[in-house]
Amino acid sequence: MLIDVEESQLVLVDLQPKLQPVMVDAQGVWSNAAKLAELAAALEVPVWGTEQNPSRLGEMPPELRSHCRKVLAKMQFSAVEEGLGEWLQPAPAQAPRGNARSLPRHLQKPQPESQERKTIVLAGCEAHICLMQTALDLLEDEFDVWVVTDACSSRTERNRDAAYDRLAGAGAELVTAEMVAFEWVRSAEHPDFKLLQSLFK
Repeated sequence: MLIDVEESQLVLVDLQPKLQPVMVDAQGVWSNAAKLAELAAALEVPVWGTEQNPSRLGEMPPELRSHCRKVLAKMQFSAVEEGLGEWLQPAPAQAPRGNARSLPRHLQKPQPESQERKTIVLAGCEAHICLMQTALDLLEDEFDVWVVTDACSSRTERNRDAAYDRLAGAGAELVTAEMVAFEWVRSAEHPDFKLLQSLFK
C-alpha cells in the first residue's frame, strides 16, 4: 500500500532547539523534517506541529513553523491527550445561517464535510517518548500512522530503535522521507516533481 497524498497529514513532533543538540543525527533529522514540511505545503497536505513545554525547550524553528497550520503547545507526552486528534479530524459541515425561507435553495441543503484524511505521517522526537505515545494514541483512534525514521530521533540509538520495534509491532508503517516524498508525488510528470528533486537530490 502506497501513501496517498490526498489522504495524508504531516505532524512534526517537538522539533525544538533545546532538544536538537542531544539527538542522534539531529542535523539530518531536522533537515528531512524541513524537506517534508516544504513539500507537504506545496502539495496542500496539512502540516501540524507540537511543542513540548515550549517555555523551557523553545519554539519550533521558523523554517518548520511557517509550514504548520497550527502548533500545539503541550505538557503531556502524547499530543493526542492535549487535543491533536481533534485537529486531525475534518471540519464539520456548517449549517446555513438565517431563516430557511429567506435563503436561496442551494443554501438550504447541508454543505458537504471536508475530506477525511486518516493517513498521519509523523516526524520528530523523542522517538521513544512523545512521538511514540502520540503514534500509539493515533493508532488507537483508528488513524493510519507512518513514522518517518530518518526524520525522527532520540538521545540514544537504543531508545530510538526500541521505539521503532514497538511502533511496527503496534501497526505503524516505518518509512523514510524520500519514500514519503516520492509516494506523494508518484510521477516525474507531477507539477511538483522539480521541487521534490531540488529537496532530495
